[in-house]
Formats: sequence, C-alpha cells, structure tokens
Amino acid sequence: MRRCVCVYTILRECVRWIPAASKRLKGRLLFPFGRPPTGEEWDSDSSFTVCVCVCVCVCVCVCVCVCVCVCVCVCVCVCVCVCVSECVIYLEASITKAQEDYEVTPDEKRKIRGDQIIKTFLSKQSPQHVDIAEVFADQCKENLELSPCKEIFSNCRKAVHDYLSGAPFSDYQNSMYYDRFLQWKVLERQPITKDTFRQYRVLGKGGFGEVCACQVRATGKMYACKKLEKKRIKKRKGESMALNEKQILEKVNSRFVVSLAYAYETKDALCLVLTIMNGGDLKFHIYNMGTPGFEKDRVQFYAAQICCGLEHLHRESIVYRDLKPENILLDDNGHIRISDLGLAIKVPEGELIRGRVGTVGYMAPEVINNEKYGMSPDWWGLGCLVYEMTAGRSPFRARKERVKREEVERRVQEEEEEYSDKFTEDTKAICRTLLTKDPKQRLGCQADRAAGVKAHSFFKNINFKRLEAGIVEPPFVPDPRAVYCKDVLDIEQFSTVKGVNLDQTDNDFYSKFSTGCVSIPWQNEMIETECFRDLNVFGPQGTRPPDLDWNQPPEPPRRSLLDRIFRRHHPEVSISHSRVQSSSVNSVDSMSNSAP
Repeated sequence: MRRCVCVYTILRECVRWIPAASKRLKGRLLFPFGRPPTGEEWDSDSSFTVCVCVCVCVCVCVCVCVCVCVCVCVCVCVCVCVCVSECVIYLEASITKAQEDYEVTPDEKRKIRGDQIIKTFLSKQSPQHVDIAEVFADQCKENLELSPCKEIFSNCRKAVHDYLSGAPFSDYQNSMYYDRFLQWKVLERQPITKDTFRQYRVLGKGGFGEVCACQVRATGKMYACKKLEKKRIKKRKGESMALNEKQILEKVNSRFVVSLAYAYETKDALCLVLTIMNGGDLKFHIYNMGTPGFEKDRVQFYAAQICCGLEHLHRESIVYRDLKPENILLDDNGHIRISDLGLAIKVPEGELIRGRVGTVGYMAPEVINNEKYGMSPDWWGLGCLVYEMTAGRSPFRARKERVKREEVERRVQEEEEEYSDKFTEDTKAICRTLLTKDPKQRLGCQADRAAGVKAHSFFKNINFKRLEAGIVEPPFVPDPRAVYCKDVLDIEQFSTVKGVNLDQTDNDFYSKFSTGCVSIPWQNEMIETECFRDLNVFGPQGTRPPDLDWNQPPEPPRRSLLDRIFRRHHPEVSISHSRVQSSSVNSVDSMSNSAP
C-alpha cells in the first residue's frame, strides 16, 4: 500500500510539471535562437503537450516496472539462497545419520550398506552428493574393501561436523528455533521440590536411607528416589561420600550406568532421583530363578553391557570399585545398568590412588594389599561376575559358606579359582585373564584397555556398536507381572537418629547437593513422555508462534482454585497481588527477551 501511494505521488507531480515542461520544450524546438513566443504560438499545437505527457507517463511506468522486477529478482535470489542453504544442511544431516546407521549395521551387511552410502552421498553423479565429504570418497572405498567393520566414514563425519559448527550454527543462533531452545532451558532450570513428585512404595534400603518409587507429576515418568537422611549422613560423616556419588552420577551419561535425573532436598533428607530398574538385581536372578547361574548367551550379554559401562566410567577417569551382582540391575526390557556409585572415585590424570574399599570376595589383590592402583580393580570385578554368573557361586567363596574375612582375602591372594563343566574354553580363558593376580598382566589393564576385553574370543558373537545403540535383543525379558524385589514388610526399617543437630555448615553443604534437573536425562524424559512433541509447536507453515514474538505482552499467570476463591472474598488484596505478579512476570519476560 505504501509503495502504491509513493507511485501515485510521483505521477501526480509529473502531471503538474508536464505542461510547463512541454511548453519550454516546444519553444526550444520552434525558436532555437531565443525569439520569445506569442500566446497564439503556445496554443497553436496543444496536441504536442498531450504527446509529451503520454511519453513521460510511459517512461515513469517503465521505470516502476523495472524497479518491481528488480525487487522480485532480489527476493527470488534470497529465497533460492535460503533454500540452497537449507538443502545443504539437510543433506549433511542425512549423511551423518547414514554413517550412524552404518555403524550399527550387522557385520554381514556392512559392505552393502557402505556401498549405498558412497553411491548416494559421495558420488558426483548422485543428486544427493555432499561436496564437503566428496574428497574422502576414494579413501572410503579403499577402507570398505579392506575391512567393512572399521569406522571408515570417520573423516567424512568430522568434515561435516566442522562445517555445521560454522555458518549454519550461527544461522541457528539467530533463528526462532534457538529462541525456543532457550525457552526449554528456562523450563529445565525450574526449582525442584518434593511436590514435583508422587511417592510410592519402598523398593529397598541404602546406606543412608530408603529407596522408593516416585513419579514426576508433570510428565508421568517413573523413577527411583534414593533418600539420604541428613542426620544419618552427619552422624556417619558421609557428606563427602554422598556429594561424590551425586557429582559422579551427574557427570556420567551412559545407557549402562544408572542416570541421575534430579537432585533436591527435603526438610529431613537429600534425594537422588535415579533411573528405575524394575527387573531386579543379578544376585536375585542368579540364585532365585531355578538352577543357580545363567546360560552362556546370557552371561555374554550381561558381561558385554557391564564392559561398556566400565568403559564409559573409565573414559571419565572414574574407577567403580564395587562390582558385584547386587549392584547390577535389570530394567523392564532386560538390559542392565551399573548402580550404587557410592565407592566410585575420580582418578587424577596420570596418577594412581590407594584405598582398601569394596566388598569381601570381590576386592582385587592390589586393593586388599592396600597398593596403589588405577582402573584394574574393575576388571577383576568383571572376572568375578563372569565366573559367578556361569558357576552359580563366587570364585573364592561358596554360596552361604561361613568363613572369616581374612580367609577369603587369603584365597584371593594365594589360591587359583576352580572351573566346573559349566565353563566353555573361552569362558575359562576370559575368567583366567581377568582374575590374574598381577594387575599389570590382567586383561583390560594393558594399553588397549576396554578394547582388549571387547576383542576377546568370549565376545565374538557380540556386535558392540549395536549393543551400545540399544538395538540388540536381550536373551531374557523380566515378567512385567512379577515383583523382583523384597516385600515391603521384609525391608528393615531405619532407626531414628538421635543427638545430631544440623547447623549452617550443613545447610551450605545441602546447597551444593540440591541442584535440580540434570540436562540430558531431563531432555530424554521430555522426549520419551512426548511432552516435547506436544509443546514444541510453531505457527502456520513454520512461522514464529505468539510465545516467541517478543513484541506481544506475556500471558497472565494461571490462577489456582484457592486463589480464585480468595479473590471473591478479598478483591482488593487479589488485585494488588495480581499487579505484583504481573510486574514480576513482565520482568521475567524482559529477561527472556534479552536472552537471545
């Protein structure tokens, strides 16, 4: 509309100017030597003025058309550039996804899948080829012919990642999608209290308190809540141990280690909200589900997942130090996770640690002797687990055998384990190499570390890439109707702690502990419960929605039933209260506006 008014104004001024201009032009043409014209001469040919007007109007219209065409061309060019940019990003995301699919493809089908990726994304003849990764085409072909099982597309992935982390990421930061990301981060950082959850039955007990089932009210997601009683922690001087477990759980993100989703405090307890594992622990399954022990395929599966969990912990320089059947839990689908990281500790880079901790019968010789060690006790523990899952008893003590701690430790240091007919040759071999007394000679303690354990013939049927992706079917799935834990009445109650008073120093410690949500588990919860899909809505045809339009006023906060009832009887208080709330909401909104 504004452009039309401008064009109209230009034409109007031209019409005013044309008669005078045409007279001057005619005078110059008729009297080139400057003789002044008479009135009759001006009116003698009025048609000339009309012709000049028409010519000027045509010229103006042509100019306007040219301007419009130029604007359209510019808009088309911009749209084409945006579309091309989006197509490039889409293709690069596609090749990254294809590379991830290749890594979890079964070994016998990898070569075929690799050829498909090369033809689709690295060949110039393909309409989907990616220029950035094209230079690696010959190298990928050679590696695919030599060994399809290797990670042959790692260089391609790095090149694509480097490109996407540049200009495309800058564009993302200036888009409404980044604004929506900031909205989710604000939601993620909301304070967490006991009212965030519904509490259910007690599942068991830990060193400092009970473990019970709980549910997030907003999403319906189920978790296990590990309660650490404040007075019991102080009485046993377990502050550093509790904080250490919380910080390690917060740092590790592995499908083979229980995840910490929330950390908060109540009046009497510190609470860790963890992955719930309804399938029971390995000790229950080894000794209470028929003949003690497992079949070989089940031993392989659990040992492989434990190996991956240890690898992820060791990658963060964390040694677990308490590997035993009670600490390996099964979920609803039959996958396992390592739990109870109370004795885990971070090993400083390039150093060794010392500490005589663990469970009798599962402690490595170097731990018993109080020698310095790195990650070696965990591989000893894996050997004990493989042995116990196969034999139905621990390697150095029979089931329910009454024996002193000193005797068990002597057996660990001096005696060799015995193998029954249940052990195949490769099962014996991996147990012997993991239960080597000298940690320098132990499997997993060499330069290849976890990779050396994975390469053992015992795991020849395990595709670790598929296992880590969670797409290998477990050999056993727990019955959803069964209860794999003790009856509530069989769980011993904690006694009341007396004579302990909490002070300001304790409150300072609690503030370090109560940090609310943990990002990745919380985001997974939003996705799994479909909250992300339901709330992550944009305008028609992908336009900016009202909640991301910073020029619009914020929506008023919702009123509770109690507030509405109170407002009826005390309207003046309610109005003043609403003004205060509105002011605070606007200030929060202004902070949100400045964030992007």
